[in-house]
Amino acid sequence: MKHVLLVGQSVMVAANGKMASPWRARPPPITKLTLGVLIFVAFWILLAYNSPSYTLLDDDDNDALGAVGGQITANGDVRMTMENRWRGRDGPGTNCSKRLSPSPCEEIHVAIVCSGFEQSRDIVPLIKSSLFYTNNPVHFHFISDEDARLVLGTLFRTWQIPGVRVSYYPAEGLQRLVAWFPNRHEFKPSQVAKLLLASVLPQELEKVIALNIDLTFAADIAELWWLFEELAAQDRAIGLVESQSDLYAGRPWATLGGGYDTGVMLMRLNELRRLSWMQVWKTVVEKITDTSGAVLRALTDQDIINAVIKDYPYLHMTLPCTWNLQLSKQTISEVCFSKLSELKILHWTSPRKQNIQLNNINFFRSLHTTFLEYNGNLLRQRLPSTCSSSNSAGYPGPGLHRTGTLDQTANKGSCSKFREASSLTYRTHLFYMNYKWPEPKAFDVALVAQLSMDRLHVLEALCLRWKGPMSLALFVSDSELQQFLKFANESKVISDRTNIAIHVVYKADGFHPVNFLRNVALNEVRQPYVFLSDIDFLPRYGMYNDIRATLAEFEPENSRKALIVPAFEILNYRTRDFPKSKSALIRMMDQEQVFSFHYHVWPQGHAPTDFKRWRTSTAPYRVKWAASFEPYVVVPSNVTRYDMRFVGFGWNKVSHIMELNAQLYDFYVLPHTFIIHMPHAPSPDVAKYHLKWSYRKCMSTLKMEFLRDLMRKYGASAMRYKNLKLD
Repeated sequence: MKHVLLVGQSVMVAANGKMASPWRARPPPITKLTLGVLIFVAFWILLAYNSPSYTLLDDDDNDALGAVGGQITANGDVRMTMENRWRGRDGPGTNCSKRLSPSPCEEIHVAIVCSGFEQSRDIVPLIKSSLFYTNNPVHFHFISDEDARLVLGTLFRTWQIPGVRVSYYPAEGLQRLVAWFPNRHEFKPSQVAKLLLASVLPQELEKVIALNIDLTFAADIAELWWLFEELAAQDRAIGLVESQSDLYAGRPWATLGGGYDTGVMLMRLNELRRLSWMQVWKTVVEKITDTSGAVLRALTDQDIINAVIKDYPYLHMTLPCTWNLQLSKQTISEVCFSKLSELKILHWTSPRKQNIQLNNINFFRSLHTTFLEYNGNLLRQRLPSTCSSSNSAGYPGPGLHRTGTLDQTANKGSCSKFREASSLTYRTHLFYMNYKWPEPKAFDVALVAQLSMDRLHVLEALCLRWKGPMSLALFVSDSELQQFLKFANESKVISDRTNIAIHVVYKADGFHPVNFLRNVALNEVRQPYVFLSDIDFLPRYGMYNDIRATLAEFEPENSRKALIVPAFEILNYRTRDFPKSKSALIRMMDQEQVFSFHYHVWPQGHAPTDFKRWRTSTAPYRVKWAASFEPYVVVPSNVTRYDMRFVGFGWNKVSHIMELNAQLYDFYVLPHTFIIHMPHAPSPDVAKYHLKWSYRKCMSTLKMEFLRDLMRKYGASAMRYKNLKLD
C-alpha cells in the first residue's frame, strides 16, 4: 500500500507545479520499457482498489502517530500536532467505505445511554438522522432510567418505524457492576455506562456502535458499521476518533497523545469479553486512584477509556475524523475535512450545543435544524419489508418490542374518514419539556387539557392562574414543535415551571383527534384527582388551592362523584378585565359583561349547572344529568377515558359525561370556583360541522353506535338513553 501511495504522489507532482513544465515542453517518447512499467503500475493500482481487505496503518504506523501526538507544548497547544496527525492520511476505510457496505439486510446494532426527560428529547435528531440515510435494519439498545424508558418506549411504539427494534436495559442495575468503584458523592453509574456494555448487552451480541445523544448524522450508518471489518482485520477491539480539542492537554496520565473522543465508538464486544475488559479498566481506575485521586470524582467513561488506551495502545484503532466532527469553541476540527460533503457525523460537544460560533456553523446548524423539523412520520416508509427475519435475528433484552408498519385495515364504507382518524396511531413523545415529579400531596389535583398552536397564546395566562400540576397534550407538526419550544424557553412564566407535563402528539392527515389527545394527557397523571378542562378556559386565581380544600372537606365517600366547575364566557379579550372573585363575576353578569358559557348557541350544554342557584350557593349542591350536558369536572384520576371515535367537533365531551352518568356518578357543583372562556376564532372542524351535511350525518351515525355500545356495556343503568333525542 505504501508503494501505491508513493506512485500516486509522484503522478500528482508530475501533473502540476514546477515539475509539470518540462513535460509540456518536450514529451518523452514512450518506449516498450516505459509502457511495461505503466501497465505494471496500473495493474497493482487496480488490484489494491478492488481488494476486499485493506490496511492503511500497521502497528509501527500507530506507534509513530502516538509519538507525534505526544508532542504537546508547555501551554497545552495541540493545534499544530493535530494538524500534522490528520493531514496526509484519511484514516482506515475512508475510501473503501464509499464502495463497500454491509448487506442491506444486515442488522446494525447501536447502543446509547439516555437518562431523564431532557435527554429523551435531545436524542430525537440523532434517531431521525441515523435512520434517514440508511435502509438497513437498526436495533437500538438503550441504557436508560425509568423516565427515559417511559418516553422512548411510547415514542417507538407509536412511531412504528419498519425495520427498527428497541431494547431497554435499566440504568438502575448498573450500580451492582460498579459497587467497587472508589467513588465520590458526585459519581453516577451512568458516567461509566459505555464501559459496561460488554457486560450489560446480550452475550450473543458480538459488536455494537456506541453513540452519544448529541450527534447529527450526515451519512449512512451502514458505512460506519462496515468499519468493523477493518477493526477485525487489525485485531483491535475499539475504534474511535481522536479528540479535536485540547481537552486532555496537561494531563499526561490520562491519554495517549491528544486523546480520543468516545462520542462515536465501535466496540467488538466478543473481543472485549475475551480480554476480560471489566478487569482491564478496573485496574486502570485503581491506578489512577493511586496517582490522581483528586480527579476521580469527575471521571467519565471517556477519561477511563483514554487511560486504558494509553496503557494498552494495541486495543484501539483510529477512525477517520469525519465520523466524529467535534464542534466546540476550542475545536480545530476544520483541519479534518476539505469539503463539507466529506462529513459523516456532527458532534455537538460544546455545552452551548448549537449556540456557538465556528467556521461553517450556519451549515452545521442548518443540517441539525433540518432533522429537528423533519416530518418523522415519513420514516414509517423508510424500509421495504424484503428482509427475512433470519437476516435480522433478535437479541432478546429487557423491554424488547418490535415496531411494525401502519395498520392499513381501517374500516371502509360509511364515514370511513372518521373511523380511520379514530384508529390512527399518532407518534407520541411524552414529557417533552423539563419536568420533575411533584411530591405526593393529599387531595392533589392536576389540570388536564389539550392544545394546538392556535391556542398557544392562552398558555401563559393559564400558568399564572393555575399553580398546581398540569398535564397537557400538544398537537403539532415537527416544525411547529420547534416554534413552541422557542416560545416556551423564552417565556419565564413557562420555563420556570417544572410541574407542567407537555406531551407532544405529532400531526397526521385528517381530523383533530381531540379525545385521543385528552387521553394521552390523562394517562400520565400521577395525582389522585384531575380537573378535566379545555385550554381556552382560564381558572379563577387560587382555584387550585380552593379545589384541594374542597376535596379535603367534601371528600367523596366513593370514586363516583364529579365536582362541576361552572363555566362562563366574556366578550372582552383583555384578561386583566376578568373577574377575580365570585362577587365580581356576579356584578359583571348583572351588567351583561359575563354570561354562562354558550348560553346563546348551546344552552343545553351547561344549563343543568343551574347558574341561578350557583349565585347564592355557599356549599356544593347536587344536580341531575341531562342530555347534551358537558360540564368541566374534577374527578378521580382513574376516571374512564374519553371515547376516541369522536374526532373533530361534536360530542367529544358529551359522550364522556354521559358515560360517567351511566356509571352512576353523582354531579355536584362547586360554589366558589369558576372558569372563564377566552374568545377565539372557530376551529376548522366547527366550520365543517356546520357547512357539511355529510359531516353531521356521520356524527349522528357515531352517536347511535356509541349509545348502543353504552347500553350493551352498562345494561339497565344506560337503558334511559334508548329513546334519547340526538341533537
